[in-house]
Amino acid sequence: MATVARNEPAVLPLAEVLGAYRVMLTSRRVDDKEIQLKQQNLAFFQINGVGHEAVLVAASSHLSAEKDWFFTYYRDRALAIALGMTPYEIFLGSVGAEAGPDSRGRQMPNHWGQRRLHLPSPSSPTGTQCLQAVGFAEAGQYLLAMEKADRRAGAAPDEVVWVSLGDGTTSEGEFWESLNTACNRRLPLLYVIEDNGYAISVPVDVQTAGGSISKLVAGFPNLAIFEVDGCDFVESYRVMREAVARVRAGEGPALVHAHVVRPYSHSLSDDERLYKPAAEREREAERDPIVRTAQLLREHYGVSQEELDKVDAEVQAEVNAAAELAAAAPQPAPSSWADFIYSADVDPTSERFATAPAFDDPAPKTMVDLLNACLRDELQRDERIVVFGEDVADASHETALSEVKGKGGVFKVTHGLQRRYGSRRVFNSPLAEANIVGRAFGMALRGLKPVVEIQFLDYIWPAYMQIRDELANVRWRSGGQWSAPIVVRVPCGGYLKGGGPYHSQSGEVLFTHIPGLRVVMPSNALDANGLLRTAIRCDDPVIFLEHKHLYRQTHNKASYPGPDYTVPFGKAATVREGSDLTVITYGATVVRSLQAARRLADSGGGEVEILDLRSLAPYDWDAIAASVMKTHRALVVYEDCLSFGYGAEIAAGIADELFAHLDAPVRRVAGKDTFVAYAPTLEDVILPQVDRILAGIKELLLF
Repeated sequence: MATVARNEPAVLPLAEVLGAYRVMLTSRRVDDKEIQLKQQNLAFFQINGVGHEAVLVAASSHLSAEKDWFFTYYRDRALAIALGMTPYEIFLGSVGAEAGPDSRGRQMPNHWGQRRLHLPSPSSPTGTQCLQAVGFAEAGQYLLAMEKADRRAGAAPDEVVWVSLGDGTTSEGEFWESLNTACNRRLPLLYVIEDNGYAISVPVDVQTAGGSISKLVAGFPNLAIFEVDGCDFVESYRVMREAVARVRAGEGPALVHAHVVRPYSHSLSDDERLYKPAAEREREAERDPIVRTAQLLREHYGVSQEELDKVDAEVQAEVNAAAELAAAAPQPAPSSWADFIYSADVDPTSERFATAPAFDDPAPKTMVDLLNACLRDELQRDERIVVFGEDVADASHETALSEVKGKGGVFKVTHGLQRRYGSRRVFNSPLAEANIVGRAFGMALRGLKPVVEIQFLDYIWPAYMQIRDELANVRWRSGGQWSAPIVVRVPCGGYLKGGGPYHSQSGEVLFTHIPGLRVVMPSNALDANGLLRTAIRCDDPVIFLEHKHLYRQTHNKASYPGPDYTVPFGKAATVREGSDLTVITYGATVVRSLQAARRLADSGGGEVEILDLRSLAPYDWDAIAASVMKTHRALVVYEDCLSFGYGAEIAAGIADELFAHLDAPVRRVAGKDTFVAYAPTLEDVILPQVDRILAGIKELLLF
């Protein structure tokens, strides 16, 4: 049941209310000034926090930028100021200055992201921050339980993780996924729903069944729900005090449904007069928290209008000076465009990761075995590593482990890890892909190293926004302040005889296209072990593609190479020497290309050199160039659809940069431009087989 506080303004000291009014007024004047800067073409985007100020400033009275953490959204200007952000810092972001503390000119304004204020860098997609906040809160609890005391820094037993969003964002699935996990794990999350009645032009009764999010979530266990007039500072102060106290006491998450207003349009790209009637706009203006707090100060505290005018003049002068100073600040240097895309501290392509295997057990093992061995070694090496996903634990309930063999993943890659390292470090997630990646993102922001599994690449797409809009660019968009170097393990590919369209996708090009991601696909057990270890020790997010067809093949087995074996990214392997033609390939088409090359050689038709890229982003251009300049012919072989596929980029690069060395056009052999069918006769013709690869080789040799 929602708790509603009664308004008893005289309880709060004058100094508290007057100080809050100053912060609220500062936020409003910064909004007004930013609008002016946009109109003067000194700022390039503006979205306001007008009407939300009272509840945000009230909340700040019970929270700390030294202990608590804040996953904000773009209307939270007043909270950022209350936590310690200055108008000058805000205006640096408005004008896109290089000195802007949130992003150094990379992110739009009003995305507060300062580490010193415990503000993780937000992004523009609405709702993604909810799952990140869940993971961040989980990581805080994990840190407190770590064996090494020095690794508990930054985690407090009574901390609160704030996550705020608008009423429209509660329609996003990631909000609901986050509530499910927060309530199930009784996490110290404070949800603040700033309900101004509109998601741009769509009213709340159209967005939300019944028109009330607090009523809609009433069935969630362990969730305390508070409803408040967010335009009333004193009422908001009391409700926030109670909600924060509950979360601090470890009683689980709380949700504050704050009814606020939006007297200005959604942004300067919007005109609310087109969809909001005049009478409604007038009613909103009457509830303006600045007007109501000024009235409170006059009527209940005896503050004169002259005193309030003086505060306004002081605030306006400060805001004007800050804006003038920020407008003169230099823009980022054009040459800095690539800064922060990848880590400057750890280079996974370096020789540091080119280590020799230390075989102590000659028994050949499958790719599944050596992936499992790598995870086992790395969990032993670094307590920060956690492994989770759908079905990755041996059993969700540890009490069952004495009676069952254990699941350990659909493909058994994580089998036995929970038994060895416990459910704190290896555990199952809900069947929700965005939940997996979003929570891992939040954990990584806090210093953990999540290695998560998406059960099939075919089902990764609910997590794609977390990958594309969050994971890949957080270091870049925050100017290097924040990073989330997680590893996303993804079984992929066809050649399954029965996988069909939903268990056979490749799709690597949809990840290699994204700046900030490292993308890897090994073709054999030894490389899988070394590349996964590099991925875990890397400081960038990695999409680690594991071809299902290769998991238990005999042709790609290898002995265990020891706990420190690593393979650098961006270094192709020459798996067959040749002089007449170069095949560039990866994944399950490596062995098929080898078979085609052997058949050609056995018939006396020529010698084909085969490069296994292993790493797709980055890829080894130097190895490709050296081989093509030797053989003067190039064939790119890949499993995914021919058109717009990964191999097209390789082919284009060869045609562009190595044209003078070619004796024939660059050609591709790839999957058909369709989905992978269930029937084996269709799957065989859709995916590139040995005969088709051999035909492509012969055609090029005859050119």
